[in-house]
Amino acid sequence: MKHTLPLLMLLFLWNGAAIAAPRQDPAAIRAVADAYAREQTRTLPGTVHIEIGNIDPRLALDACPSLRAYLPAGAKLFGHTSIGVRCEVPHRWSILVPATIRVTVERLVSNRPLAQGSLISEADFTLQRGEMDRSGILLSPEQALGKKLKYAIGAGQVLRADMLREPNVIRQGQTVTLAVQGGGFHISRQGYALNDAGAGSTVRIRLASGQVMTARATADGAAEMAR
Repeated sequence: MKHTLPLLMLLFLWNGAAIAAPRQDPAAIRAVADAYAREQTRTLPGTVHIEIGNIDPRLALDACPSLRAYLPAGAKLFGHTSIGVRCEVPHRWSILVPATIRVTVERLVSNRPLAQGSLISEADFTLQRGEMDRSGILLSPEQALGKKLKYAIGAGQVLRADMLREPNVIRQGQTVTLAVQGGGFHISRQGYALNDAGAGSTVRIRLASGQVMTARATADGAAEMAR
């Protein structure tokens, strides 16, 4: 019996190792994350450089025959970010893989201080090469020309879409033609604008009857609404 017990323990340990589930190779997870990042960024402008971070080697995940990558909620495809990789069958697990995605582009940069309400002209900016480190960065002059600054900025500031608004095409108190369109009809009325509005933004119009209508300002200084 004394000799039988160690033998039984050895057999138990050997069988346990034999039936233990194989572990997922971290390199395969990193490869899937890298391929996903490259596919998702291939249409971005400029030059893209991707670095996939390491995975803790102590992490023991069951091997998966079909790994799928995804972009986690709130993550972006530039800067320091994370790429999700999940397994759904035969095991369910997911992991966030650290990544750094550097996108180098030609950006619009202010070349002098600009006051709030300034209309952007070609003399106000230059194109400079740099990293696209946040969303909304303007990459072409057409995205800025003729628009107004919402607030003052200094020289050397990267221009973003949220800094600008369309210039007013309708002024408060101005007489405005309102076009109402629907199924088979078109009606035009005149009224007075109750607020300033740029093209595509909302304008409230008081008609002669006293009724207040909410419509969309058009580039020609009129307003339209659909019913």
